[in-house]
Amino acid sequence: MIQASNITLRLGKRALFEEVNIKFTEGNCYGIIGANGAGKSTFLKILSGQLEPTQGEIIITPGQRLSFLQQDHFKYDNYMVLDTVIMGNKRLYEIMKEKDAIYAKEDFTDEDGIRASELEVEFAGMDGWEAESGAASLLNGLGIETDLHYKMMHELNGSEKVKVLLAQALFGNPDILLLDEPTNHLDLDAVAWLQEFLINFDNTVIVVSHDRYFLNKVCTHIADIDYAKIQLYAGNYDFWYESSQLMIRQMKEANKKKEERIKELQEFIQRFSANASKSKQATSRKRALEKIELDDIRPSSRKYPYIDFRPSREIGNEVLTVSNLSKTIDGVKVLDNISFIVGHDDKIAFVGPDTLATTTLFRILAGEIEPDEGTYKWGVTTNVSYFPKDNTKLFDSEETIVDFLMPYSPEKDVTYVRGFMGRMLFAGEEGSKKLKVLSGGERVRVMLSKMMIAGANILILDEPTNHLDMESITSLNNGLIKFPGVVLFTSQDHQFVQTTANRIMEITPNGLIDKITTYDEYLASDVMARKRQVMRFNKEDDIQD
Repeated sequence: MIQASNITLRLGKRALFEEVNIKFTEGNCYGIIGANGAGKSTFLKILSGQLEPTQGEIIITPGQRLSFLQQDHFKYDNYMVLDTVIMGNKRLYEIMKEKDAIYAKEDFTDEDGIRASELEVEFAGMDGWEAESGAASLLNGLGIETDLHYKMMHELNGSEKVKVLLAQALFGNPDILLLDEPTNHLDLDAVAWLQEFLINFDNTVIVVSHDRYFLNKVCTHIADIDYAKIQLYAGNYDFWYESSQLMIRQMKEANKKKEERIKELQEFIQRFSANASKSKQATSRKRALEKIELDDIRPSSRKYPYIDFRPSREIGNEVLTVSNLSKTIDGVKVLDNISFIVGHDDKIAFVGPDTLATTTLFRILAGEIEPDEGTYKWGVTTNVSYFPKDNTKLFDSEETIVDFLMPYSPEKDVTYVRGFMGRMLFAGEEGSKKLKVLSGGERVRVMLSKMMIAGANILILDEPTNHLDMESITSLNNGLIKFPGVVLFTSQDHQFVQTTANRIMEITPNGLIDKITTYDEYLASDVMARKRQVMRFNKEDDIQD
C-alpha cells in the first residue's frame, strides 16, 4: 500500500496540488490522467520520493519495495544491459557486487568467509540465483534479443534503452510499481507484452499514459487530476469518461430543475407578497427559495484542440503507385523491393517493429530522400502534406509560430492564420512564441496547424501522437476519421490505429504484408499467428544455445 496524505505542492504562488489524500492498494492498477501541466509526472515523482511536497507525506507499508521507470536514458551508459536490469532491485545488485569482490580477493580471510556466507543466505532468500534468467526473460519479452544482453548500454539505440529501463522497473516483482509513459517509444508488440505483464501483476501499479487503449486494458481504477485535486474512479478509462460525463449531465439536469423551481417560487412571491390572504404562503415560499442551492459545476481544465483537415481539391482515382523501391542506410537494407498501389479511399496504417523502414519510406514519398532503386508516382490531383517523426531542425529557429505558418497559408492574412492557431490552442500572445522554445506537444500542434492550412488531400504522418496529451490525440483521431482524403500513417496508439485505418501494411524482412482490414482483425489474423510462432521458436533456440 502507498498513500498520499494531505499532499500540497506549491510552485511559486501556484498550487499544483492542494491537500490531496489518496490511497493505492495492492492488486490494483491505477491510471493517472489529466491535462498537460496538471502534474501527472510530478505526482509520480512525489510518490517515488524524487520530489518533496510543500506539505504532507507519502506513507508506504513497511518492508515494501518501490520501483519506478527511470527517465534518464544515459544514466546507465557505462553498465552492461543485464546488470542495468538487475539494478532495479538495488539491494540484490549490491549483494551480487559485494560477493564478487570478496570472492575475487587473493587473501581471502575468515572474516571474508563469514561475510560471504551471510550474503549467500540473503542472496538465496531474494531468489538471487534466478536474477539473470529473470532479467533475460523480461528483456526478451520486450524485444531485446539475447545477443544484446551482454553489451554496454551506450551501444544500444534510444528505443532499446527505453526497453531496458522498463525491464529494470519491472524486475524482481516490486511491491509498488510506478510507470511514467511506459509505452512511449515501444513498438506495438512490446506494448502488447507489457499489457499482459501488468494484467497478471499482483501488486500495486500506478501508471501515467496517454494511450487510451492501454489504460482500458490494464487499469482497474482511474485517478483524475483536475484543479489541483485528484478524484478516484473505479474502472478503466472508458468507464471514467462515461462516469464523469454522466455526473456532469446529472448535475446540469438537477440544476435545471432547481432553476425552474426557483423561477416558479420567485413568480409566486412577486405576485402574492402584497396580498394579505397569501402572505403566509409567500413567506413560506421565500424560506423554500433560500434553501435551494445550485450545484457548483466547475468546467474541466482540459482543453481540446479543433482539428479539421479540409482538402482544397478532391482527389482523383490515381493516387500513388510504388514500384520495387529499395533503400540502404548505413549498410543496412531497410527497404527491399517494396511495391503497392494506394486507392483514393485508403487510410493505411504502417505497423510492426521496423520503424526505420516506415520512416525511410515516408521520407522517400515526401521527396526528402531518393530511393536506391525503384520508382514512385503520385497522381496529378494529389497534394501531399508530411508530418516527420523528427522535427528538431525545423524548430531550431528564432521565428514565431505566426511567421512559420504564413508561407503555407493560401491567404496571406495574419487574422486568417491566427484563426487556425486559435483552434490549436495558440490564442492571443501564444502565437508570438518563438519556435525554439516550444514544448514537444506544442511543436506537434504547430505541425498539425501547418497541415490544416495547406489543404492537402494526402496526409503522411510519422508518429503524430508522440508528445500529445490525451485530449489532442482524441481530437486528431476524430479529425482523421472525418478526413475525406488519403492517409498514410504510423502510431503506437492502438486505439488511434484501430479507429482510423481501413488498411494495414507491415514491412518485414520477408517483404511487405498488405491487408485491407482493421488493426484488431490484423492482430487476430493468421499472419500474426505465424509471426508469433516464429518469434517463439527463435526464443526457444536462443535458450537452447
